[in-house]
Amino acid sequence: MGTFLISKRKNDEFQFVLKAGNGQVILASEGYTTKAACDNGIESVKKNSQDDARFDKLESKNGKFYFNLKATNGQIIGNSEMYESIAARDNGIESVKKNAPDADVKEDL
Repeated sequence: MGTFLISKRKNDEFQFVLKAGNGQVILASEGYTTKAACDNGIESVKKNSQDDARFDKLESKNGKFYFNLKATNGQIIGNSEMYESIAARDNGIESVKKNAPDADVKEDL
């Protein structure tokens, strides 16, 4: 099972990462000014990760592949690491879909 880990950046913004059961980070958030907004972001990931249309599959200028997860309003709520192949990126998306809905939430503040 996955885990959302909330932490605080040096600039005092909150952020979260979604880790798969093996501990690998599969999605990272933007910075949030309040913990409540960060919590809302996690709930948005849980909900939107179940809709294939919310994933933007992208390729970077250096030829690596990644994805963004968007909310219903089009705002990016999480982005992935860079992958070497389309298949690896697509596996990352499947991992988010599998891990996000029931993931525990932990804090490292």
